[in-house]
Amino acid sequence: MAKRISLHEFQAGLARRLAEARDTRASALLGIQAGHRHWLLDLTEAGEILAVPPLATVPLGATWFRGLASVRGNLFGVVDFAAFHGDAPTPAAGHARLLLVGVRHDLNCALLVSRALGLRQIEDFEVLSAAHDADQPWIGDELRDSRGIHWTRLRVSELLKHSRFLDAAAQS
Repeated sequence: MAKRISLHEFQAGLARRLAEARDTRASALLGIQAGHRHWLLDLTEAGEILAVPPLATVPLGATWFRGLASVRGNLFGVVDFAAFHGDAPTPAAGHARLLLVGVRHDLNCALLVSRALGLRQIEDFEVLSAAHDADQPWIGDELRDSRGIHWTRLRVSELLKHSRFLDAAAQS
């Protein structure tokens, strides 16, 4: 026979579990790879991760602006995050993924990344340097994990409001 608990005990337990889930989500990071660089972003700033759908090219766009993707009937501008940083373009096949980072900020924007590397905990990293580049404010701290891999924190909100990111027109 199932154990009976009072409504008060049930509500208290539920509130405790919800608080624990919020704490875990707030301290969790999503690892992605764009080109040869590893990035970490707060899970609260990460959006949905999708296989890359067909992309519609946009004429006269910057080389790093890969075009538009239709996701459940909504159009998303797709930025090749590796190419945005001057690396080789990311092939939109294999392990490549779209990360819908703009939804939380009311922007239909997605980053094309080489692969999603899964969830990480901040406690698993050692801070190497606190980066504060005025020209690229979306680049955060440089970190190293226990295997010696270097990671960079991505400040999504800083990226999404930067004029260089918002100007996807080809430069003449």
